[in-house]
Amino acid sequence: MRFSLDRLMELGLLRKIPKSRLKAEESTNTAESWLIEAENNLKNGTFRSCILSSYLAMFHSARAILFADGFREKSHFAVARYLEDRYISRGLVEEKWINLLDHYREIRHEDQYSTSFFVTEEEAKNSLQSAQEFVERMKKLLSAVTKS
Repeated sequence: MRFSLDRLMELGLLRKIPKSRLKAEESTNTAESWLIEAENNLKNGTFRSCILSSYLAMFHSARAILFADGFREKSHFAVARYLEDRYISRGLVEEKWINLLDHYREIRHEDQYSTSFFVTEEEAKNSLQSAQEFVERMKKLLSAVTKS
C-alpha cells in the first residue's frame, strides 16, 4: 500500500518545516559518520552494531532529502514512504533503494525488540556495502533536488 504525502501528514508521520540545505548537509554528514562507525564495527567483529550503524547511515542520508524539501519525519517508516511517493513516482529514484531502506529498517526493528537476534559476518559486510551504495545514491538525489 502506497502512502501519499497528504496521508503521511494526516497521520502525523510527517510535518512541514522550512526547507533547509544546512540540515540536509548536516544529515548527510551524520550519514557519513555512521558509515565510518559501521566500518569500525565490522573490523572489530561487532556485527550487530555494524548493521545498526549501516542502517542509520541510510536513514540519515534519506532524511537529508526531506530536510531539503522542507519536511521532518516522525517515524522511520515515513522516510521511505515519502521518497516512494515523491521520487519514485517521478522517476527520480529507483524503487530498489526504497526496498533496501525498508529491509534494513525492519532488521533494525527486529534487533531492537527481539531477544534472540543474531548477525553473521557476511550479513554485516552486506549491510555496510548496501549502506555505502545507498548513501551515494541519496547524495546524487540530494544534488538533483537542491539544483531545482
